[in-house]
Amino acid sequence: MTNYRDGRCIHSSRSRSAGFSLIEVMVVVAIIGILASIALPAYTDHARKARRAAGTACVGAVAQGIERYYTAKLTYNDTTDPLPAIGVLTGICEPATLAFYNFSTSNLTGKTYTVSAAPTGKQSGDSCGNLSINQAGTKTPSTVGCW
Repeated sequence: MTNYRDGRCIHSSRSRSAGFSLIEVMVVVAIIGILASIALPAYTDHARKARRAAGTACVGAVAQGIERYYTAKLTYNDTTDPLPAIGVLTGICEPATLAFYNFSTSNLTGKTYTVSAAPTGKQSGDSCGNLSINQAGTKTPSTVGCW
């Protein structure tokens, strides 16, 4: 702080330095920490739900591909012209989805099939677990929010 007296410049010995005090900085850091502790789990849950939605869409797309095959062959398991491999069937899916789910077919007979998606990687902790659908359209798990 500068005072002027009788035309002379007098500096006060109690001049205040510019900047933030340590307490002010620590309060801001604490607030950011609290917000991050709330936001990070919410973001992780949202990302898991988005990946699950992509997984269910891919399972549905694979099931539709198998149904198209059935429409042409009148069977799900033609020995002379077999069903395309799961890698071909999942070609319609978003490539990022394939990084979080392993897709497979099972119970493949002339009149039945089951398409399953097992979560892997960051999706492995998903509460819904394996997603599957069969020729009758029965989806598992039947938990609300999984499909």
